[in-house]
Formats: sequence, structure tokens, C-alpha cells
Amino acid sequence: MVAVAASAVTLTVTLGVWLNGQGNNKLLRLENLLVERFVDGADRQALQDAAAEAMVEQLDRWSDYIPASESEDYADRRNNAYVGIGVTLQDAESYYVGEVAEGGPAQKVGIQVGDLLIAADGQPLENLPVSEGRNLIRGKEGSTVEITVLRQGQKMTFTVTRATIKTLVATGQLLQDGIGLVTINNFNTGCMTQTKAAIDSLLSQGVTALIFDVRDNPGGYASEMVDVLDYLLPEGLELFHTMDYQGKETVEVANDGYQVELPMAVLVNGSSYSAAEFFAAVLQEYDRAIVVGERTSGKGYYQVTYELGDGSAVALSVGKYITPKGISLEGVGITPDILAKKDEAEADNPLFEAINALKSANNS
Repeated sequence: MVAVAASAVTLTVTLGVWLNGQGNNKLLRLENLLVERFVDGADRQALQDAAAEAMVEQLDRWSDYIPASESEDYADRRNNAYVGIGVTLQDAESYYVGEVAEGGPAQKVGIQVGDLLIAADGQPLENLPVSEGRNLIRGKEGSTVEITVLRQGQKMTFTVTRATIKTLVATGQLLQDGIGLVTINNFNTGCMTQTKAAIDSLLSQGVTALIFDVRDNPGGYASEMVDVLDYLLPEGLELFHTMDYQGKETVEVANDGYQVELPMAVLVNGSSYSAAEFFAAVLQEYDRAIVVGERTSGKGYYQVTYELGDGSAVALSVGKYITPKGISLEGVGITPDILAKKDEAEADNPLFEAINALKSANNS
């Protein structure tokens, strides 16, 4: 017992001397200790990622740590563009092609919806997670990759030249009774350009009302959202208030001199976040649109992405956004004028309610 106690004291003293040599940075001291002394070994990069993620998680539900391994995908989503072959998989668990980009590299060589991707440059994809297989398929613009697919039991190999693929952000559709539907998937890069094109196309077809669908829209850049609102609303209206971490307040005002003077509705749900719910809130506050659907998520903070030097980054909440009437959406969201949701048979009741409301507005 005496020998055991003496050994414990010796270990404590030795460890104390070792720690004192690591300086006053507790995290660095802990990291070095784990890497150098953990019996099974520890990966330094994995420890740093875990520590960074844990620190960011202590802040709010909107700030996010992006490890270096995910930074490219994160940038692609923000830019609504990526370098690849132009296919979208059916889901995150399989390599079945669910969509082929119109005019993209895959379509040009003959890859079709329903094909099963089984190899990239001869490397089998079957046992690879989709996130890893995607990295084999993507690459530098102008480079080539051999894609092997299985189609109705037959193997086929295509040589595909990678290119920049722009994600479809906004689409327009002519519905019944002269009503136009504009679906906005996000407010990232290119949103304003594609949304304006969709609106203009519907206006040229003589629509008498517009519905904007921002259900399941995760938000995006405030500047894109403001530009869309500026196109819809009259000059001089306040569109967007922000207050940053230093207390500095900024107000964006409509100034393009154009407006769309038609009855409008906005479809929202619990997965309408950030710029999407703010878009609906502004149109609702100015009585320019009827909001239909479910209460939105309630995201009232905005983030700025900071690179951390090793390829990783943090999207940090640095300010709050406020509606023109001075209301914060944080934790509250917006309440639709007409509450509706899809039923068990997946009937689109919110869309039907919006159509009926706009038909009544046109007939009044």
C-alpha cells in the first residue's frame, strides 16, 4: 500500500511539471496531454474539431462550426453552384440518380434518371458513404471522370467532363385562374436574378396574382432577400433592420423605383428559416401579401462566416434582424394569416387556401 501511494504522488508531481511547461492555455494543455498520454492514442485534428464544435454549441442554436472536411460543401450551398457532373442523387443513402441537370455534363453523355452509379474512375462506390463517393465524382472544372452506372442490369461507362453546375433557386409556374406560383428554394447567391426572371416570365403571361412558396427554405443572404423585396415593394419603404454585436443599427430601404402591384400570398411552414420567414413577415406587415401555412421557425439572428486558418470556419451569430415594425422573430417566428398544413394524404391545403384567398381578392 505504501508503494502504491508513493507511485501516485510521483505521477502527480511529474504530470504537474509537464503541464506547467504547456503555458497558460488550458485547451492547448489538454490537447497535448490527450495526444501524448492517452493509452490508445488520439488524433489531434479530431480533438480540435470536437473542441471547436463544443464551444460553438454553447452559444446559440444558429451558430455553426464547419470542419475543413465540410467547408467545400458549405461554400457550394452558399454559392448555389458546384463543380461536378450535374446529377442529384435520390437520397443521402444511395447512388441512384434522382435528377440530371438540364444541359449539364451528365446529360450530354447520356446518364439518366434511375441509373445507379457504381464506380468513379474504376473505384467502387457501393460500400462508400455518399459523402465520400461525392468527393470522387467531383473535382476541378474541365477535368474528366469515368462514371460507371448500372441500368436495367447492364453496366455502362461514360467519360464525363466536370463543369460548374448552378443550382436552380427559383422557378415560376402558371396555375389556375391566372395565378402564378414562384417557388424560392433559398436566398443564397443568384436568388434575386432567378426570382426576378420567374416573376417577369409570369407577368408576361398575364398573371393576376402571385404566390411565393418559401416552405422548407433555409434562408440565405439578407442582401438577396432585400433585393427581392425591393423589386416587389414601392420605393421608400423600410425593408430590413439589423443590430450587430456592437449595437450598430442598419436600415435597408427600397430604392429601385419598381413594384409589383398584384395581390400576393406567401406559403410558409415550420422549416421556413431566417430570410425566408423575414421575407414573409415584411410583406405581411405592409399588408402586401397574405401569409398561409404554419408558424415559422423563429430565427432572428444573422451569421457571418469566419475562416479559421486550417480550412475550417465558424458561422457566428453576430447580430439580430428586426422587422420594419421593430419586431424580433427570434424564438417566435411569424403566425400565418391563414393556418393550414398538408394532410395525411399530402394534399397541398396551404396552396389551395392561398389560391382561394387570391381569387376572392381578385373578385372583390
